[in-house]
Amino acid sequence: MPLLRPAMSQPLLTLREVADYLRLSPKSVYRLAQTRSVPCLKVGGSWRFRRKELDDWVTSKLQEGKRSLAR
Repeated sequence: MPLLRPAMSQPLLTLREVADYLRLSPKSVYRLAQTRSVPCLKVGGSWRFRRKELDDWVTSKLQEGKRSLAR
């Protein structure tokens, strides 16, 4: 059995799964993906996302918000 790197072993999420996970509309996630505002990749004609990268992205956005509130 081949060894997989941790990032490679994570299943990719679909746009709809990300919308449910982030509690956004699929259209909003699609717009974020098109502008590359959220970490994503396009496989064929479909957007795919890694949960770990999404979690890191959300954490960074929360920290940015806290920094702007502290000013």
